[in-house]
Amino acid sequence: MEAEQKNLTFQEKHAERLKRLKEIHLKRNESRQLNHQEVVEEDRRKQLPNNWEARKRKAEWILKDEEQRQKALEEGEDYERVKMLNMTVAEAEKFNKKKKNPDVGFSDYQQATARQYNRLVKQMKPDMSKYEEQKKKLGPAFYGDQKTILQGLHSDRPEAVDKMVEDLEKQISKREKYSRRRTHNDDADIDYINERNMKFNKKLERFYGEHTAEIKQNLERGTAI
Repeated sequence: MEAEQKNLTFQEKHAERLKRLKEIHLKRNESRQLNHQEVVEEDRRKQLPNNWEARKRKAEWILKDEEQRQKALEEGEDYERVKMLNMTVAEAEKFNKKKKNPDVGFSDYQQATARQYNRLVKQMKPDMSKYEEQKKKLGPAFYGDQKTILQGLHSDRPEAVDKMVEDLEKQISKREKYSRRRTHNDDADIDYINERNMKFNKKLERFYGEHTAEIKQNLERGTAI
């Protein structure tokens, strides 16, 4: 009887060990699958553009904003007023401190071009119906990644091309007004190689002249260290 009890106890212990071993195997397989999913997801994220997440969030925010604006219009409410009423304290403080297109000074042509690009983008009013139509049509390729071939997936509408031409003509017209030739001063120092370089030097002098006046004077006198 005592031998049978000992044998039964050993069988119970053996069964318990097998059960624990099976649970460990299941957990290991589950961890392996989760790790594989994470690796695949990380590889997918690496193949996307660097600003893909920001672009996606901005697109979703624009869609939500347009939906709320349309809803307020249908209900006969002032959307800007409704938006301000639902704004949190943090958002209100950020809104009050925010400056539209601040002039941080001229550094180089790359920054000037970026500022102009941001200003033109803010003036754009997207057609959300066409946006949704393209999104449904292209599916996952709508946002695109490094492996997406956009050739043939999208065709420009004639009215969109006309609008682009109209915007370009406005830019050219505006540029001509501010690009008139100035009267040449024969007594001024010649520190440029062409007209474009002359304009660049004038902008540098306007923003940084007072900070570099002493250095310039030392160079002219030959006493600079």
